[in-house]
Amino acid sequence: MFVLCLLYDVLCCECILSGLLSICGKKVLHIDRNPYSGGESASISPLEELYKRFQFPGNPKGMGQGKEWNVDLIPKFLLSSGQLVKMLLCTEVMRYLDFKVVEGSYVYKGGKVHKLPVTEAEIHSSDLMGMFDKRRFRKLLLFIRNFEEQDPRTYQDMNPNRTTMREVFHHFDLGCDVVEFTGHALGLHCNDDYLDEPCLQTIKRIKLYVESLARYGHSPYLYPVYGLGELAQGFIRLSALNGVTYMLNHQVDDIIMDNGRVVAVESQGEQTFHCKQLLCDPSYAPSRVKRVGQVIRVICLLNHPIRNTDDAGSCHIIIPLAQLNRKSDIYICMVSYTHNVAPDGKYIAVVSTTVETSNPEKEVQPGLALLEPVIQKFVSISNLMTPIDDGRRSQIFVSRSYDATTHFETECKDINDLLWRMTGSEFIFEDFHRECEADLDN
Repeated sequence: MFVLCLLYDVLCCECILSGLLSICGKKVLHIDRNPYSGGESASISPLEELYKRFQFPGNPKGMGQGKEWNVDLIPKFLLSSGQLVKMLLCTEVMRYLDFKVVEGSYVYKGGKVHKLPVTEAEIHSSDLMGMFDKRRFRKLLLFIRNFEEQDPRTYQDMNPNRTTMREVFHHFDLGCDVVEFTGHALGLHCNDDYLDEPCLQTIKRIKLYVESLARYGHSPYLYPVYGLGELAQGFIRLSALNGVTYMLNHQVDDIIMDNGRVVAVESQGEQTFHCKQLLCDPSYAPSRVKRVGQVIRVICLLNHPIRNTDDAGSCHIIIPLAQLNRKSDIYICMVSYTHNVAPDGKYIAVVSTTVETSNPEKEVQPGLALLEPVIQKFVSISNLMTPIDDGRRSQIFVSRSYDATTHFETECKDINDLLWRMTGSEFIFEDFHRECEADLDN
């Protein structure tokens, strides 16, 4: 088999790229060491398998039928106007999936969860800010809604490529509390570095959040019915229609190089697959990545909704770093029987953050405290790995590890970066098609 592009370990990122490249006629072989698709980001079912994975003795009691559970190891939501939804629509993978809107978005302040205000009614009733800040916050949102990068008349005398976000907040005279939830819960920044960077990217991020919220009204986030495993399966179906070959439960023994470039992969000690390009996750190329941090995730099984979330069957909560004197935010996402991932009356909540100390479990305690009582929890700590080069010389392209955030925008950035390095095209779908066709003609 002659392979133009070989991908392995079926993580969501690699699945998406496999589908995008196969659309453009790339001949793809997809190898996975696991006997199931999903890898590190798999949805685990039945529940007994989750207990086995985390080496819990015995079988879960009083948790309903195990087959009714689909537990994501790395849960993430989709912004309804975000890049991943655009990819799903353009590739028609959306026809294989059903989504439901996440019921609410919240932010933590002063030891309590508060509804994140964006609509006029929510701003008016919010206890996150005082009367004067409400008026100023409305003006900021109006400015962002009307902002158009190509129209200087919408800049309000601020250069988006030079004016910092700190200066924008000062321009609207916003207090620290409003700045905090605006930058972290609307702009989805992980730390405060953005404050001293040009404001353009933050304005785009908040605009994306507001536009995503406007689609459905309750929340900007979507989540697949039956869990994120369905997302990977959707791209697998797309890839299969375009001739991608899948090999599960196959070990990769060696990556064969010739004059500094990848030429083949050896599998199972006896099979050799030739390729021009290789795409993989960090676990397959340990010498080509470096560790830049760690992420702790705690999966919690509940029999109740989270307090102060209006009994929502699903929700997203951000604990901004300043609330706990940290360097990074803490994230909580919760889904339940409303998304067909648990039996009636049962909930799955995951608390995640970037590790900052030698006691990661203590770091997530403020998030866990919001979930009490917890029936069972499963703790995982994983390394954050990033490639040490762009892969153009070796033609080995390594994806980044999943970060602590509970949305897909970071992963979409990585997908676009990988596409650019592999094909010379970002995900502007029409341009992407033209670039691939030109590449095939050559």
